[in-house]
Amino acid sequence: MATTAKKLFLTKSEIKANDREHKRKLSINIAKYDQAVVQGKKQYSDLARARKLAKNIKWQAIEQLDKKLLQFEENFTANGGELIWAMDADQANEAILTICKRHQANLIVKSKSMVTEEIKLNAFLSEHNIESVETDLGEYIQQLDNEAPYHIVTPAMHKSKEDIAKLFHEKLNTDPHLSPTELTTVARKKLRAKYTEAQIGITGGNFLLADIGGIALTENEGNARLTSAMPKVHIAVVGIEKMVSSVDDLQIMWPLLSTYGTGQKITAYNSIITGPKQEFEKDGPEEMYVILLDNGRTNLLKDPSLRESMYCIRCGSCLNVCPVYKNIGGHTYGTTYSGPIGAAISPHIDSFKETHHLSQASTLCGQCTAACPININIHSMLQYNRSLS
Repeated sequence: MATTAKKLFLTKSEIKANDREHKRKLSINIAKYDQAVVQGKKQYSDLARARKLAKNIKWQAIEQLDKKLLQFEENFTANGGELIWAMDADQANEAILTICKRHQANLIVKSKSMVTEEIKLNAFLSEHNIESVETDLGEYIQQLDNEAPYHIVTPAMHKSKEDIAKLFHEKLNTDPHLSPTELTTVARKKLRAKYTEAQIGITGGNFLLADIGGIALTENEGNARLTSAMPKVHIAVVGIEKMVSSVDDLQIMWPLLSTYGTGQKITAYNSIITGPKQEFEKDGPEEMYVILLDNGRTNLLKDPSLRESMYCIRCGSCLNVCPVYKNIGGHTYGTTYSGPIGAAISPHIDSFKETHHLSQASTLCGQCTAACPININIHSMLQYNRSLS
C-alpha cells in the first residue's frame, strides 16, 4: 500500500513532468551549467587521477571518522571554539536556541547551508520569535517565496529573471521590470543592513579539517564570510561526513567542488575558520561554536553498501545529469536532498517508510555515478535501497 508521501510524490511528478514552462526554465539553467562544467574540466591535465585522489581522501577520513572527529574537537577547542555534538535535529536546534537566549538574540543572518535546511532551523527559530535571514541570493529569493531550496547548489534554479522580478515586486514593492543587476542591487541593500544588526551568524561547512580544527567554506557572493565575521557570535552547523584529514586536502577538494558544482576553476571566496577572533586579530566573532550533526549519518556509515554516500561533497552534479530530476524538479522529492544522491541517503536520515519510494525514481542509467567527482556508486545504492523495500 502506497504511503501518503509516495502518493504525493507521484501526483507532483505527473504535474511537473507535464509542465512545459517548468521544464523549459530548468533546461535553460542546466544547459548553462553543462557548458560551464566542460570549460571547468579543462583545468585538469588528468581529471581521472584527481577524482581518484579525492575518493581516497574521503575514504581515509570516513574509515577513521571516530578518530578524526576527536582530533577535530581537540584542535578546535584549543583554538578557543566550543564544540557541540548533536545526535539529531532536535538537539542541534535546542543548542542553537540556548546560544540565542544567552545572547538575547532576535536576529540571525545565515549563509547558504543545506544542513540547516535539513534540521528546519528557520521554522524552529521563527517559533521562538527569532528572525533568521538568508543572505545567499538564491536562498533569499526562496525565503521570500516561502519555498525550500530547489537544488543543492542553485536554490532558485527553477525561477526565471521575470519570476524573480515579479516576486521582488510583490514582496519588496520594487519595479516589476527590474533587470538581474538591479534585482541583485536591491537584495544587497536589504541584506547588508542585516549584517550590522544581527547578534549571531550561522553557516554550514563544506569541509571539516581535522588537523587544524577548522571549517572550510566555499562560496561566490561573500555572504558566508560576512555572516561568519560581522556578528559577535558565529555558529557553524556541519554534518559529520564533511570530514577530511588535513587542510592540505583542500588543494584537491576545493577545485573539484567548484568544477563540478558551478564549472569554475575555483569559487570566488574560500575561507578557513579555526575559531573565534584572537587577540592579534582585528575582526571576527568573539565566540564560535561548531555543531557536529549526526541525524542518521551513522546509519549510512555502518552499512557497507551505503558508506560511500558519506563521501558526497554536495556539488549537485548528479542532479544535473539525472533524467528523472530534469523532468520532475527538486521540490517533487519532498526531502531536503533531492535527485539521485537524495534518493540514496534520504531514506536513512529521514523516515525509511516515508521516503524509500524515492529509490524507484531512477532509470538506473548510471549517469549520476559517472558525473560524481568522487566516483560514488550512486545508482548501485539506489538498487540496494530497492532491495530493502
